[in-house]
Amino acid sequence: MNHFRTFAAVSALMMTTTGVLADEIRVLNWQGYGTDLGWAVEAFEKATGDTVVHEYFNSEQEMLTKLRTNPGAYDVVLINVAFTPQAREEGLIAPIDKSKVPNLADVSPDFANNDALNADGELWGVPWTWGLTSFAVNTQTVSEIPTSIQVLWDPAYKGRVSIRDDALESVQLGALATGQSINQIDDLDAVEQKLSELMPQIRTFWGSENDWNQFMAAGELDLATYWSGSASRSQASGLPVQFVVPEEGAIGWLDGLSVPATSEHKDAAYAFINWMIDPEFYVRWDKEGAPASANAKAAAALPEDAFNRRVLGDPEVAARVQFQKPVPDETREQYLALWQKLKAAQ
Repeated sequence: MNHFRTFAAVSALMMTTTGVLADEIRVLNWQGYGTDLGWAVEAFEKATGDTVVHEYFNSEQEMLTKLRTNPGAYDVVLINVAFTPQAREEGLIAPIDKSKVPNLADVSPDFANNDALNADGELWGVPWTWGLTSFAVNTQTVSEIPTSIQVLWDPAYKGRVSIRDDALESVQLGALATGQSINQIDDLDAVEQKLSELMPQIRTFWGSENDWNQFMAAGELDLATYWSGSASRSQASGLPVQFVVPEEGAIGWLDGLSVPATSEHKDAAYAFINWMIDPEFYVRWDKEGAPASANAKAAAALPEDAFNRRVLGDPEVAARVQFQKPVPDETREQYLALWQKLKAAQ
């Protein structure tokens, strides 16, 4: 059964028989991240009669600030699950009414039961998309695909390596390289030493997907940390790159869709979230370079050669993933100080 079409038919009937007015729902998200795709919004608006307006943020902290200072302004918000507990504890989001999100039944239990999304017997965000932070190689200059993260430290690639200019991501990379959990780093000195040894390898730091693509297209890099969804898009654009999930593992992230506590259009918000995890939506989005879907039915509907099924659907890959957990502010500050120190000494 296509839950989105079923909901659309019911909504259309209600609107014609009861005179229910359509809603305007406001979505808070990163710009260009799925929910604002023109064809997807148009399909939802046509089916339900509701309209969708977007507002954007540039960091998780900005997202939280917008929720705090604009009560009633938003109806759907994208939250990386590492920040969901904070949003819940501050009373910024409401528990999910699962009965109003039929497609939730097809979400993988591993994601639906995520500790950061569940508290007090309630679900506080609908698992939506996930992906990995690892590294990719330039297949035109790297003859043999590496199996270990230690290749980033290989002197053969000195001056041909890039990592993202991000403190948390870099420290967690160092944790993987020193055999530690990204969520419980017991020996931060070892991480600092390992990252210090990486600095001479670095040609440049990258800050955006566009930066990464330009460096790789210019042939300036052999190896660079990257996101799985971005690697899929880079491959689709014709860049000679291959994403690697090494034996040491990779950093996993999960994004959820939540409903702000002050939303005045919760039913319409649930309908929109339900559409966002619908296989019909996801399969088309995947062709445009989407991250992986938390909806198992949607993932299974992809072609067998699709990146998000072929790579991220591999059980051996999944077993090596360490998913990010919430990081306390004081720990983030400690990582930032370490990262700034390393860059200053470069």
